[in-house]
This record gives sequence, C-alpha cells and structure tokens, in this order.
Amino acid sequence: MDPHRLVLIRSGTTRLRHRVGSGYLVAPRLVLTAGHILRDGESGAYWEENQVRVGHPGRGETLRTGAELIWTHPQNLDVALLLTHDEIDVPGSVRWGHPVGTAPLRYEGLGFPLASAEDGRDAEHLRGVLPPLSSGARGLYVLDQEPAPDLRDDGRKAWGGASGTAVFCEDHLVGVVIRDDRSYGNRRLRALPAHCFVQDDDFEALLRRYADGPLALTKIGAALPTAQPAAERNPAQQETERLLWSVLGGWITYAEHARVLARRLGYTVPDSHEPTMPDLAALVAAHPRALPSLSSTLAPALTGEAERTRLTDVLTRARAGGLCLLLSQDECEHLLELLRGICKEQPTLIPRAAREALRYAWLPDPLNRTHLCADDLEHVVEHLESVSDSERVPDGTPPVPALLRLVECVAAALGREAGAELRSWSDQVATRTGIHPAALAERRTDAGRWAARQSPPFSRVVVEVSRAQTEPHESYYCRILLARADGTHTSLHEAESAPRTPEEVARRVRDAVEVVADELGPTAAPHATVLVARDSLHLPIDEWNPGAPNEFVPDQPIGAEFCITLSCPEMSDLVRGREREHRRRWENGHAAPLVVDDERVTRPRLRRLLQTTHRDATQVVLHGSPEQRDTLLELCLALGVPVVLWDRRADCLADAAGLQQLDLTGPLADLPERVRVFRGTAFDEPETLPARPALVWEEHGRRPRPESLTLQDPPEGAHAT
Repeated sequence: MDPHRLVLIRSGTTRLRHRVGSGYLVAPRLVLTAGHILRDGESGAYWEENQVRVGHPGRGETLRTGAELIWTHPQNLDVALLLTHDEIDVPGSVRWGHPVGTAPLRYEGLGFPLASAEDGRDAEHLRGVLPPLSSGARGLYVLDQEPAPDLRDDGRKAWGGASGTAVFCEDHLVGVVIRDDRSYGNRRLRALPAHCFVQDDDFEALLRRYADGPLALTKIGAALPTAQPAAERNPAQQETERLLWSVLGGWITYAEHARVLARRLGYTVPDSHEPTMPDLAALVAAHPRALPSLSSTLAPALTGEAERTRLTDVLTRARAGGLCLLLSQDECEHLLELLRGICKEQPTLIPRAAREALRYAWLPDPLNRTHLCADDLEHVVEHLESVSDSERVPDGTPPVPALLRLVECVAAALGREAGAELRSWSDQVATRTGIHPAALAERRTDAGRWAARQSPPFSRVVVEVSRAQTEPHESYYCRILLARADGTHTSLHEAESAPRTPEEVARRVRDAVEVVADELGPTAAPHATVLVARDSLHLPIDEWNPGAPNEFVPDQPIGAEFCITLSCPEMSDLVRGREREHRRRWENGHAAPLVVDDERVTRPRLRRLLQTTHRDATQVVLHGSPEQRDTLLELCLALGVPVVLWDRRADCLADAAGLQQLDLTGPLADLPERVRVFRGTAFDEPETLPARPALVWEEHGRRPRPESLTLQDPPEGAHAT
C-alpha cells in the first residue's frame, strides 16, 4: 500500500460538489473507486464532473486534477475506474491478491471518512481483520475495523467518504470498500473482492494499456501464528498456555491435535510441522473458536471422568475470561447453515422466539426487528454465545447459554421433524461443553410449552423517554416495550443505555412500530405511547424525524407516520387515588370534551368543574397561553383526566382556531388517528397549518409500567437488566 497513490474524489456538477469518496491510483492515470460515489442517488445518473486529489495530505505534496469515468462493471457491481486528465508519476506497481482459506487475515487501507473531517478531509488508516468465513451470500468481504468512529449526532454516516478505499492484505490489493454495516455499531465495513472485477475483459484491457503489464491474482493465505519469546507474551497468551497444559500436558499426541486444529482453522500445515505448546497457545489466543474446536477432537478421546471434568472446567473458565467463544468452527458453520434456511422460509420466527424466550437478556439489534436478515446471523450467534439464559443448573455444571435456549425454541416452533436437526445440534454442543443433560432437557420442555402457547399479538409500542441532563447536546435516554392487550409486555433491550439524539430515538421507535404492525396486520393502525415526566410533556416528540426509511420513500416525523401519544405515569406516584379516578372517567365518561377557552379559568375553577359538572369528563381541550396551559395540564392529569389535547405552538386564546380541523367533538376513539393525519398535513403545509397538537392519551388497563431505567452504560460483559 503506497500512500502516494491515495486519491480523494469529489463528484458533482460544475457548480457544486455533491459526493466525496476515496480511491487508489492503480496505474499512472487510472483511479480505482466505488461506483456509487460517482452517481446521483436519486436519478441514478453519473455526475458530470469529477475532481481528484492524488497523494497523502500528510506525506508531501498532492496533485489536483480532473478525471472522467471510463469503466463500470457490466453486471452493475459497485466499482469503477476514473481516467485522470493528467498523468501522475508514482514509483512501483500494484500487486493484486485473492485471499484463500478460512483463517482471518490482517488488512489495511487509506481513505477519507467523514469522521476524520475537520477543516477538510483527513486521511484515515483503516486496519483490522478480514474473516473469510464471514462473507455472506453476496460474496462481499467483511472488514472488522479496529479503530471505529461513533455514530454521528447529526445522522450523517461517520464512514461516509470511505467508500472506494482500496483494501490490502500482505501488500496485495484484494478489494474495494463499498459500504458500512450499522448493525455492528460502525465497527464493520464491507468490501467488493478484487477477483469479482479484475477478470472483466474491459477492465483488464485498461490495466494492460495504462499499467503496461499483465494482471495477475496472487493467492494469499494467513500466516500461522507462532509464539513470541516468553517475556513478550501477553496475559491472554500466558493464561491460554496454562489452560492448555492442564488438559494436554501429559499427552504425547498434542502436536497432532495442534496440526488438525490449524488445518481446520484454514491454515496450510505440513505433516512435518512440530508446534510447541506455546505455538499452540498462540494459535488458540488468536482465534476465538480455536479452543472449542480443539475440544471437539479431545472430548471423544477422554474416557476418565476426571479428565472430562477438567476439560469442561477449562472451557468454562476460558469463556468466562473472554479467551474463546462457545462454538467450535464446525458447530458454528452448521448452525449458521440451518438458521439461514429458517431465515429464508420464516424470517420472523427467530426474532419472535428470541424476544419471548430471552426476555431478560440483552438482545442484539437484529433480534429487535420484525425480520431477521441472513447477513445478520453471524453477529446474532456470536452475541448469544456469551450470554447465559440465567436459569438454574445442577451444581458444578456450566450455565446454559442463551443461544441453546433460543435454538430449542426455534426447533420446537418448527415441529418434531423439521426441528430434529437443530435439537441434534444442541445435544452435540451440550455434550462437548459439559452442560448437564437435565438442564438441557428442562429448556427443551420449556421450549415445547412456549411453542404450544399462542401469545396474543403486540398491540402497541411503549417508549420511556428522559432527557440526558449531563450531555452538552440535546439527547435522551430511551427504553422501548412491546405491549399486548392483556397487559404483558416484552422489552427491547440493547447493549448499552447510551444517550441518543432525537433522530436516533425516532429511528428506534419506528423500528419497534414495524414489529407491532407486522403482528397487528394490515387493517389496524400502530400506536406508540411515550412515557415522560411531567416536566417533559412539552417535548415535541411527535416532530422528531427518523429520516427516510429507504431511498424511495421521503422522510416525515414519527407523529405523522403513526399514532403517537403521551402519558405521565409519574402523576400516579404523586397523587393518591388518581388511578381510581382515571378508571372511573373511562367507565362513566361523556364523549363531549371540556374545552377550556377562557383566560379567566384558574386552577380552583377548573378543579370545581372537573369535580362537579364535568366530574365524568374523559377529555379536556386546553387553549390559552403556555403558562396557563402548563398549570391546568398538571391539574387535569392529577384529577385523573385520561385524554388532554393542546396546541404547543399556541400563544393566546386567539390561536384556538388552529385545532378546529381536528373535529374536537368527533368520536373520541378516533382522536389519535385524526391527530396523526393532522400532523402529516401540517408537516406538508406548515404555513397553512401552524398548530402542533400534543395529546395525552392514557387508556385504562393498558399502561405497562417499565422497570426502572438504568441511565448509564452497563459494565463490560454485563448482560442482565
């Protein structure tokens, strides 16, 4: 990788630059990059002008020149070649490579992500691990990035601009970065392999013309890890070596086990190779599935109970210390193969089973969605490997991983015959890891009961929102429940309770609503209830905009997309008897609302109205100044009024006309939907409809009270709520 060949690309029109991306000079005038950075995302047409800057900004002079698009892939793969207007003289040539085998390789690259931008775009040295087995059906390389930026507060992609970065392994160009993967918290990128496009006839002809030489792909395999000198071994390697001595120290054949393990992990190992115990420890420390894979060959040969117990203890201690994962290489591949088929046939089954069977475990984001994509399976499996299902087990035996409980539930849902292979897989993993048969049998019984019980569908989303007071920018803590009509609910847990921007909160709410909408069917309108403290009732949560859901549908606020109402459960803790009054008003209430449109209405007067002539009022509409509304709103909630409507933008009684289009005397049950439609129209026509309706809607018997929200990041390794 030559820093002098680094290229910054700006594409757009003659008057305005629209896209920024990265590239690499593969010949004196040829720039390799990703095709999408040269194209208008809306029209699909390529931009008319491209300006490039060649060279590393921190390594001497850079050259600025224009460039034109001269090649795109005939099958629309996301790759392109630019021809610079000027010839750039750089020493050396580019070597092309093709990673082979299954062992992870180190990679690096140079690009211009938005996260590194200050006054201008700064170069970022991308580096990490390329695990060939993580490549999905689309054939893209996975790049597990070591230094990774946080998600941006403004909603823009932190990796924006890194597309087009050339990826190098062993100083061979092996691919081009084309996108990031938000499911992994900005830690993972995806790259198009070089072998997918270098054999195109036109591409090869251009390389021969401008690079003046034949193009050859070199096969690249990962180098077998070897032990460092004793003084340089890190604590993980030292602990791994101690664990290995405890199960292999007296075995003469451990070298054969080491050779078998290395080959299984994707390395080329001759029969003459004689690894030492430190070499084996280095191999195990470098691969989280190495120790489980080694135990797969050891366990069948262990006949003594003491030896088998010692191996179980080693595996348990290694997982607890973060030295390995649960599954061996074969077990992981077999499970992913089985689950991919389920994702294809029943994409909602695995997320539904996870939410029900693992209610008190932190679930990764893909399991908190409606459908599970096969590309997310590896992340899901790896996450659940390290989580216990928290149930009791016989003394002296390992805890049952949450992954096995989930597999049992999915198998039970599939039925006896269709789930037989999953249950067989569970049996094999439990036997190897020392999980007690009684513990697995108990989970299997629970799974059968769960599959036989049809849970009522989710009816709405309940969101708990509170302001992050210590944050410099506007941000909120957010917790989400999926509620049912029978009062039960499921929490959508996440790895950390971090502060989020309004846009990020809105995206999470929209994702949760999709889960509920999928269960409700096409006729019912999804509803989200936002739980806030009384000092946050003024927040314009319905105006928070999650951004466009895809490239075709324009964006809109969440309050226009689905019914969103407020609730203030804090009032029930502060006012004795409020729940009783709340229930009575719903049972005896009148349809006609009490409209407060007189500035002379004070708190004492409103109290008398709500306790005499309007004692059964279900709905109150508040007009007037913000100061009057705030004080009367709290009184309404304290006296158990379940539905309160007001205009956040209103300054005085003269603004009351802004809510007339809501048909305030219309059917009460339809009010949330009328408010949603009004919000959508107001978003499209803000000058015509300046009102911004806020609606408290607290339906009796359907207000799950979430457990207290811990407003801090959990300690590393913590998974319980």
